[in-house]
Amino acid sequence: MPVNDTYNTYDPYDQNRGTRARGRDGSGVNRTALVIHTIADIAAAFLGLWILLYLLEANQGNVFVGFVHGMADWLAGWSQDIFTMDVDGLRVLLNYGLPAVIYLLLGHGIAARVRRL
Repeated sequence: MPVNDTYNTYDPYDQNRGTRARGRDGSGVNRTALVIHTIADIAAAFLGLWILLYLLEANQGNVFVGFVHGMADWLAGWSQDIFTMDVDGLRVLLNYGLPAVIYLLLGHGIAARVRRL
């Protein structure tokens, strides 16, 4: 027997319960947007970390520094040598910073657009 309680939203006789995977409250859409947002943040973090390690002259022979450099090279492969300056620090900052900003803008923009669906 159903109870007419305004605080109890659970209805055991609701036939539509669970028919769509998290559809009514939009949490599936929110989860997708969160994944896109997080991937963009991680990509920008790798690029920013490489810029920081390079500017602080981290040991290039270190395994962690090599891993971060490899990830940054892979993520920024499309933007390498856009800026060709003589000052190495500024060149690295611009060549890796530009993709970081683009990933953040695109990732957050796409995530916001997905949330509006």
